Amino acid sequence: MMDISHSTFQMPALAGPDTPPRRGGDGPGTAVISRTKPQTKRPSLYRVLLLNDDYTPMEFVVHVLERFFNKDREQANTIMLHVHHHGVGECGVFTYEVAETKVTQVMDFARKHQHPLQCVMEKK
Repeated sequence: MMDISHSTFQMPALAGPDTPPRRGGDGPGTAVISRTKPQTKRPSLYRVLLLNDDYTPMEFVVHVLERFFNKDREQANTIMLHVHHHGVGECGVFTYEVAETKVTQVMDFARKHQHPLQCVMEKK
């Protein structure tokens, strides 16, 4: 029988002599990958306004507010009276594309019904 208490036993080396010592992740060849969240910017908003004139009937303005801006009868009357008394009234606030579409729809509808109603948009 062999006596192991006096024999020398060596563990085989895991790394060769050309392998650099291991460090805590900051050694050569270590890369840190960080993800950056893309910064999204809120779109600019635009107010859609109706302008008062002396010819467009009040009931037509109420109809426009109900049809194109989804206002109920009470809201439409309030906005129409504001336009009538102050010369201008806000119908809503939208992104550029939506505001542009609403202005075009209102203007086309007014022309079709032979009313000079003006609808414009302005940056908020």
